[in-house]
Amino acid sequence: MTTSLSSSGLARRRLWRGLAGAVVVAAGMILWQGAARSETAIAVAPPTQDEAPGAGHKETAVLAGGCFWGVQGVFQHVQGVERVVSGYAGGTAQTAHYETVGGGGTGHAESVEITFDPAQVSYGALLQIFFSVAHDPTEVNRQGPDTGTQYRSAIFPATAEQRRVAQAYIAQLDGSHVFGPPIATQIVDGAQFFPAEDYHQDFLVQHPGHPYIVVNDLPKVAALKRLFPQRYRAQPVLVKAAS
Repeated sequence: MTTSLSSSGLARRRLWRGLAGAVVVAAGMILWQGAARSETAIAVAPPTQDEAPGAGHKETAVLAGGCFWGVQGVFQHVQGVERVVSGYAGGTAQTAHYETVGGGGTGHAESVEITFDPAQVSYGALLQIFFSVAHDPTEVNRQGPDTGTQYRSAIFPATAEQRRVAQAYIAQLDGSHVFGPPIATQIVDGAQFFPAEDYHQDFLVQHPGHPYIVVNDLPKVAALKRLFPQRYRAQPVLVKAAS
């Protein structure tokens, strides 16, 4: 499937590493050979500490867990989430551009900004999904087939309370040894979020047959539905208004 990604951006998504098999394109059909995805979703326990239930206001959470296509796709299917925007966090406005971030030296991580109703889904519940199905939090400066600091696992708290919840939850999960290796997720204060280019928004929904999406991201959405059926919504919330 063709997209408006730049040539180098397309190359990064097409020629990913970490697959046990190969992609063969013939007569317009995509055939998968070998095992496709090594990541396994884990239903971790909810946080023992969370924000107090909210009402009458919206809240935002900024999370980084590898390629933003899949992370955005997961949270677009979560009940109580009102909007999910792909973007960059950790660097400056001047370097918040796809090709620049792809060089790995900007300080940015591919991230998503989640606007949610805390009366329907708490910040802690979003973190539970983040650690369970959105990515592998034990990976250091990589995620699945993508490598570099721009694919690191990170939480960018908007408030001191979000920081407290995230810090306590990481300690809780590390203490339970649920993942085996220690959690590599960074907690980064004071970072600004910058929306990504328009062609990245709603990418999973718009391009469900893209090879990268099929192998790396659709399994995450399926895991959300399987492991958190009470949180799953069939109709995703989109950045782009329906025409």
